[in-house]
Amino acid sequence: MPQTLTPPQIPTDKRGYDYDLVIVGGGIIGLTLASALKDSGLSILLVEAKVASAAVAKGQAYAIHMLSALIYQGIGIWDKMLPQIAKYQRVRLSDADFPEVVEFETADLGKPELGYVAEHQALLYPLQEFVRDCANVTYICPAEVLRTEYQKDIVTIDIKVAEEVRTVRSKLVVAADGSRSPIRQAANIKTHGWKYWQSCIVAFVQPEKPHNNTAYEKFWTSGPFAILPLPGNRCRIVWTAPHAEAKALCELDDEQFLAELSRRFGNQMGKLKLLGDRFIFPVQLMQSDRYVLPRLALVGDAAHNCHPVGGQGLNLGVRDVAALAQVIQKANASGEDIGKIQVLKRYERWRQRENLTILGFTDLLDRMFSNNFLPVLLVRRLGLWIMRRVPILKINVLKLMIGLKGRTPELAKR
Repeated sequence: MPQTLTPPQIPTDKRGYDYDLVIVGGGIIGLTLASALKDSGLSILLVEAKVASAAVAKGQAYAIHMLSALIYQGIGIWDKMLPQIAKYQRVRLSDADFPEVVEFETADLGKPELGYVAEHQALLYPLQEFVRDCANVTYICPAEVLRTEYQKDIVTIDIKVAEEVRTVRSKLVVAADGSRSPIRQAANIKTHGWKYWQSCIVAFVQPEKPHNNTAYEKFWTSGPFAILPLPGNRCRIVWTAPHAEAKALCELDDEQFLAELSRRFGNQMGKLKLLGDRFIFPVQLMQSDRYVLPRLALVGDAAHNCHPVGGQGLNLGVRDVAALAQVIQKANASGEDIGKIQVLKRYERWRQRENLTILGFTDLLDRMFSNNFLPVLLVRRLGLWIMRRVPILKINVLKLMIGLKGRTPELAKR
């Protein structure tokens, strides 16, 4: 399905601004924010630079946690996504060949499933359709933001559409333009973090036997290895390894790669068939010094990145969006200026600390399990042994990982 394109007609307004808010970045996170604000009464401009999504071309896929599903339910779009999404009812957590496997099941939470797995287009296309029906949203694509100028009461944005450059005025700009966010960089917002010694290989495989709606997180000394179930009895592999090893693995022919993959994967699903290409990307942790400035807010990868262990990345962005939507809708309903720093700080206080907790937890998991230093090995295996035998500990770890331990947005309560 092609992306929705909106003719480059950008209206002007005598109120002193053209839109209440401009969202820069029309990927999943930007579209989710626009969708969440459908009934807000705010006028929104959504700007996306690329017609074709690189994530669709690479077949990107995501774990969708319980809280994210509840947020999409609250928006009113989940039923459109669900037919293309796989559910999983159990998660098996293991440390290499250590026999103490921790198994999370639906009975632990009293819910019919623990989470979901979706390919990029399974989320992107329903969101595009939803935004097309939002009367308060203007979606322009392809379009490029050339300049932003933040003033006391408005922000002016120069946008290039085709060969024409137009200037629009808004109360607020939201950067949803990815980890290398030009909007964040232009605002001189600093970031802290590091690149890991690892890269991540992703691929699709077809196992011989059913995956039985089970997700696996296997920790090897080279890095975490995840198996995510998808519709059609396919699986998404997320394989973390040191850079040189990951590069060498990607350079193997299909038969050699499958042989190495099977050693990590195990024989629980029989013989594996590789589907499509393999892709590799470096892994990093990043947290922005601040998520907001006057007239500017960062969401998703523009604000933070984390290790892929536990599938947290997209889910943190969805939670950002739900929090920001809630904050600015309440402020607007109270007659407050949504671009004021006092308003935006409410979002930052909510999300920055919660995101830092998850970033720290994923970093700890990777460092604890990606080594064979004997004292660390003993501690982590003792931890798995205890977790199997202390249900309250296991349940709380599960709730943290699927988003049920922090503040719940109102969207998720509908």
